[in-house]
Amino acid sequence: MMGPMGRIGPMGQLALSILILPILLTGCQSSLTKENARLKFRETIDLNAFDWLCEATQKELRGCIIPAHDRTSLYTPDGVGNYHALWTRDFCFMVEYAGDLMDPDEVHRAVRYLLAGQRADGCMPDRVRADGVPIYSPGGDSSPINDHAKDNGPFMAKLVALDVNRRGDLDFFRETEPALRRGLDFLERSPNGLVWNDPDNPQSPFGFTDTIAKTGDLLFSSLLYWEACKSLEDLSIQSGAGDADEYALRAKAIEEGLQTLWDEESGMFFAASRDCHQIDLWGSAYAVYVGIATPEQIECIANYLDANYSRMVQHGQVCHLLDGASWDRMLVPVKPGTYQNGAYWGTASGWIICALHKRNPRRAAEMFNDMVAYYQKYGIYECVNGEDRKLTHYVASATNPYGVVRDFLDLAK
Repeated sequence: MMGPMGRIGPMGQLALSILILPILLTGCQSSLTKENARLKFRETIDLNAFDWLCEATQKELRGCIIPAHDRTSLYTPDGVGNYHALWTRDFCFMVEYAGDLMDPDEVHRAVRYLLAGQRADGCMPDRVRADGVPIYSPGGDSSPINDHAKDNGPFMAKLVALDVNRRGDLDFFRETEPALRRGLDFLERSPNGLVWNDPDNPQSPFGFTDTIAKTGDLLFSSLLYWEACKSLEDLSIQSGAGDADEYALRAKAIEEGLQTLWDEESGMFFAASRDCHQIDLWGSAYAVYVGIATPEQIECIANYLDANYSRMVQHGQVCHLLDGASWDRMLVPVKPGTYQNGAYWGTASGWIICALHKRNPRRAAEMFNDMVAYYQKYGIYECVNGEDRKLTHYVASATNPYGVVRDFLDLAK
């Protein structure tokens, strides 16, 4: 008969130790592996290059500001006046990745400036001009690509969450939560919870592919929607405003629905379920970065990126599709090998570095070093391909990798 629980003799203790030891060792090995990856990354990265990027990011942030009609500081996407407005997604990236370099009061005023542009049906603006006029579609002010983009509602929710969390202002969340909910409700979702883009009336998807006709269930827009729901769920719990359970349900649906875009053969996610059913480098890496990918998917994605590194990275910057391939369907014509149809971007470099670091931390650090070396020699561009360089002083090309690598270095200390 077994004795009372807790009274184990010497032989029993020895047997129990033998059983537990492998479990303990496995846990230690896993922890050490993560720590070793961080240490290898830190050993390989050029810290002088990081310091340079930090200073360059500050300069780009200062250089991109223009005054609005009401003297709100508008953080435009570039420092040369090509994008002469406050863009929702670009501003969100700036605050998310380089908020430590920005004035919180200026950020708050700019968030309010964007929110004021919400359309009556709930659609959040793609951008708001310096004269206060909101624009809802990507493209020119007088030549819109379509009605709206499938990412501005989630980006606005993320922006408010970032602002509230930084300033500790739950009253601002209580004030704006109904508008944020309407911004999310505006976007059509499929029965599995993913953001849906009608193939017969396609809108712009994630804004850094706003010329691409991805249709059906959308990967990147759904990832942003998931982030937004997680943030609003948390703030709803803290503030007592909003429906935390509903946000949790929507996030859970995306976690499950996302598996329909997973490709077992490649170990990567597809960009969309209908048009542009192609392996998405940016979206797969972003799924790792935001933490929605499963441990098995993380391993597959990291292995894929490592194995195909030379086919997707140029001077530390990354294309959307392997080999800089073209998308299957476009909303507007874009020459292959250029812009969103085959060029290489610094905007996504941080996400690739994050995912790649899981498999090959030295290569991830070298990617960062190569990117900064290119920036130092040629400038910080929106996108590049060989001798073709588009739009210098592009802010997201600095802020996004800066923020990811800053956090990596903090973890490695």
